[in-house]
Amino acid sequence: MNHPDYIHIASGDPSLYNDDLAPVPHERRHWGAFEIFNVWNNDIQSLFGYTLAASLFLSYGLNGWLTFTAIVVSGLIVMWLVNLSGRPSVRYGIPYAVMARSSMGVKGARFPALIRGIVAIFWYGVQTYFASTAVALAIHALLGIEDSGGGFLGLNGVDWIAYIIVAGFQIGLFMMGIAWVGRFLNWAGPFVYLVMIVLALMIWYQAGNGIWSEIGVIFQGGDSEYSTVSGFIAVVGTMVAYFAAVVINFGDFSRFVQTERQMRVGNFWGLPVSMAFFSFIALFITAGAVVLFGERLTDPTAIVERVDSLALTLIAAVTFFAATVGINLVANFVPAAYDIANLSPSTISARTGGIITAAVAFVIGALWVSVISTIGIAGFVDTLGAILAPLYGILIADYYVVKQRRLKVDQMFSADPSGSYYYDGGWNRRAIMAVGIAAVFSIGTVWLPALQALSGFGWLIGAVLGGVLYILFSRRN
Repeated sequence: MNHPDYIHIASGDPSLYNDDLAPVPHERRHWGAFEIFNVWNNDIQSLFGYTLAASLFLSYGLNGWLTFTAIVVSGLIVMWLVNLSGRPSVRYGIPYAVMARSSMGVKGARFPALIRGIVAIFWYGVQTYFASTAVALAIHALLGIEDSGGGFLGLNGVDWIAYIIVAGFQIGLFMMGIAWVGRFLNWAGPFVYLVMIVLALMIWYQAGNGIWSEIGVIFQGGDSEYSTVSGFIAVVGTMVAYFAAVVINFGDFSRFVQTERQMRVGNFWGLPVSMAFFSFIALFITAGAVVLFGERLTDPTAIVERVDSLALTLIAAVTFFAATVGINLVANFVPAAYDIANLSPSTISARTGGIITAAVAFVIGALWVSVISTIGIAGFVDTLGAILAPLYGILIADYYVVKQRRLKVDQMFSADPSGSYYYDGGWNRRAIMAVGIAAVFSIGTVWLPALQALSGFGWLIGAVLGGVLYILFSRRN
């Protein structure tokens, strides 16, 4: 039986409608809490996710327990944010690209979709590089090749071979269909946790009980330009920004569950609970690496490489590769491919959009070591989050305040100038202005010295300012 808010849309204007964008009826919704949990689980467990968590423990001079608490708090905040953005898609069965038409206009919605697509391409390229480090680890272990370092753009011959293998594998998997990607997510998540736990136990065994005193040293904090309060806020802000791309288009996933309760349960176990467990393991392994190797290593592949266990190395390489590739395809590659195709449905297919995505992302990932990473992981994440933040604020403000939780779904697929969401030639100029003004401030908090005191607030400032400006502009008109 269909939900009372579900509206069957059999067709629409060719520039606005296809089967992928149409509302998903309840009988075709096969996701539950576990699938939602698994989306977050794989996102957190990616190699970039681990590296980011480990870096935060070492970057802000905070007591380790405070950093750990900040990461858990960020999980609670993200859970609340995605419950808000996911609810309308559960109710109406529509994806983010369609939902954005309510606030941006049926044509203007291509603007946020394009921005989301560009950010997704950046993330896809970076995550492709991180997945390739797992393949390189396996090649080194199997062939006994020493890591020579250096090379073109900071990548040696083995690194380039691994990078090309991962890039080609992801394109092939995408061409096989989303079902194959889903299978990756379903088995990769639990195995990554298993490998991380085994790695932690092996490090504990090799380091002895001295590891606990080293954890204590990390917990004591260190010298930093950040105060305790500002450092805590910066950690929370960076972790929220890390999830910004998925937060804004979470409706692409929640539209496949049947009830809001399933969504909320999956979000609870997948965000604050999973983040707490994974972050503690990251802290423990990072501390163990200091005891064993005298280095503060944040890349888990580098730690696995030093443990000197061929079996663990190969198992870890496979699982890290699978987890990173799985979430990369779901959260970055597929959305970017469809966002690009959405710009011109009559000339660009989803597959063509995927090829364009892969080509651009290949260059971005190749530049990670020599160029992009030099700005710092936190700065990179905060910048991408600041770009997306106003779009999230406007999405929420439009649905909950301006539209009072009621949407005319059939009008979202109509190019009739008298349609509810046609606005000014298909564009809602008030929303575009709100995005532009808010983005200037949110990005400024990351890069302008005068606004450095607001570092960590960038995503929140952008989201709140974008939403408030949109409400004010809408009421004036």
